[in-house]
Amino acid sequence: MRTPFTVRLFNSMPRAGWAALALFALFAWVWVPLAHLALPADHALHLSSYWVSLLGKILCYMVVAVAMDLIWGYAGILSLGHGLFFALGGYAFGMYLMRQIGRDGSYGAELPDFMVFLDWKELPWYWWGTDSFLWALLLVVAVPGLLAWVFGYFAFRSRIKGVYFAIITQALTYAAMLLFFRNETGFGGNNGFTDFKRILGHGITTPEMRVVLFALSAALLAGVLLLGRYLVTSRFGRVLAAIRDAESRVMFIGYNPLHYKLFVWTLSAVLCGLAGALYVPQVGIINPSEMSPANSIEIAVWVAVGGRGTLVGAVLGAGIVNLAKSWFTVSFPEYWPFFLGFLFIAVTLFLPNGVIGLWSTLRARLGARRPAPAAAEPPVQGAAAEPPAAESSRGAVA
Repeated sequence: MRTPFTVRLFNSMPRAGWAALALFALFAWVWVPLAHLALPADHALHLSSYWVSLLGKILCYMVVAVAMDLIWGYAGILSLGHGLFFALGGYAFGMYLMRQIGRDGSYGAELPDFMVFLDWKELPWYWWGTDSFLWALLLVVAVPGLLAWVFGYFAFRSRIKGVYFAIITQALTYAAMLLFFRNETGFGGNNGFTDFKRILGHGITTPEMRVVLFALSAALLAGVLLLGRYLVTSRFGRVLAAIRDAESRVMFIGYNPLHYKLFVWTLSAVLCGLAGALYVPQVGIINPSEMSPANSIEIAVWVAVGGRGTLVGAVLGAGIVNLAKSWFTVSFPEYWPFFLGFLFIAVTLFLPNGVIGLWSTLRARLGARRPAPAAAEPPVQGAAAEPPAAESSRGAVA
């Protein structure tokens, strides 16, 4: 009899993990809404709109980092093009947001402003149905998922891996960026999509909508972590780890790595698309710069900093790097690229297992320095003392 999915999921997570998830839920779905909506602006615990949007954006980045860790940390597939799937999800939902502007745009036309400016007369065929919320959600999942499946099928079937696979994904992302920069593609050119007004009839900049988007981002991150934990602790995850460590041996014992790699690769792309769809309304803009190879490389840096092959490490890495980026780009904007490069080099040289690996090493050293428990006193020798031989013989009889 097969164990139910919920039971297997519950057993795959230790108690400390469930406790951390509960604290995260209290923070995301209780404290943040109260601090932003209920507390006045002059209150010490009030959370401003800037921080709600910033934290929501970082939550989306954390989802992308976990998606990257699933393929790189557990399957050994290094991608330098995951920014493409993130941007495609953002563009798919951005099309819906642009249609929701209606006649409230600068030109008062039904067409998006950039189409009016470029003298377009009607919507392109691939914009049909984008005024529907459900169709937009389908595009968010289908567009990056289908592209990832087609690309991954031919790449994995040809057994392209390692640095060659990373370079091809980077080339794919760069080609897509150049395509989206062109005005005639119908995606806003270098300006992209912006000036969003509403979602499902509700104002996109209202405090309530900001909290809803933040809560949805937190729910997506929690769901992705639970799904990732279930996958990596299951039989599927063990096969993935075997493919990462010795793909030829896995093929020798009868497994086909193509199906496993293709599934986790496509799933990772879909998760990036969902994160991009939540990212766009919180930031208020999507343009081709999100597809730049530098952004995809930065995703790999997040995972490396946190600890590759650990889901929590990917979350920590995305949080640490992006909080540092927010501070550096405000205080020392010209030094941020140098800091990012130094961080990646330092992690590669001195922290090969990331922050999580450093924490594990410190715990091990602290445990080694603790004094050993005092040795027990020798038994009293005398007539009452039982010789070892007698104890041994009695145990044998028993």
